[in-house]
Amino acid sequence: MNEKLFLRNPEDSELGRKIISNSIQLINKIGFEAFTFKKLATEVQSTEAGVYRYFENKHRLLLYIVDWYWSWQEYRLIFHTHNLNNAEEKIKKSIRILAAQVEDDIATDYINEKILCEIVMSEGAKSFLTKHVAEDNKAKFFKPYKDLSARLAGYISAYNPKYKYPHSLATSIIEMAHSQKFFMQNLPSLTDFTNAKSNRTVNSFLEDMTFAAISPGN
Repeated sequence: MNEKLFLRNPEDSELGRKIISNSIQLINKIGFEAFTFKKLATEVQSTEAGVYRYFENKHRLLLYIVDWYWSWQEYRLIFHTHNLNNAEEKIKKSIRILAAQVEDDIATDYINEKILCEIVMSEGAKSFLTKHVAEDNKAKFFKPYKDLSARLAGYISAYNPKYKYPHSLATSIIEMAHSQKFFMQNLPSLTDFTNAKSNRTVNSFLEDMTFAAISPGN
């Protein structure tokens, strides 16, 4: 994690881990706009000043948990594709991971990835839709997202080196994998995927779109 995001590494103390865990729960419950460090302090049974010892402001905290999520997703892609030699299979496996409903990873006991995914879908854009996005970019606050996109773009380029838009397509896959799941839950008229048991799935849609674009000759 980018050390500029925090004043004190939250993973190094019990209070820090409680801040991360409870911030995820609270943001998901009340939304980022209503979320404050005062409310968070009540949840972790500390003081507002205690929370500020870890994070300069709530936007830095949002960036931290969103970056954590993207780093976790990239790790999953690496883990599940490192034994695959075929670029097509790497792309398909990556799409399956990104399109799947996220479940909590018990290996990280203080972070609920299922709830964190809900935050990324509904609040994640607020981490970069700011007036200081250029400054945050220079500080490399978006590197985990860029790394995930670059990894998927690399698989696309390996499949078809002549395809002109690997990074644009990779980012589109990541964004659509999350936006379509959000629409399924909240705005079903904007998607064809209203039933999790349907043969029409986000995964199949993304595969069809991807290979229609990158298959040689198309």
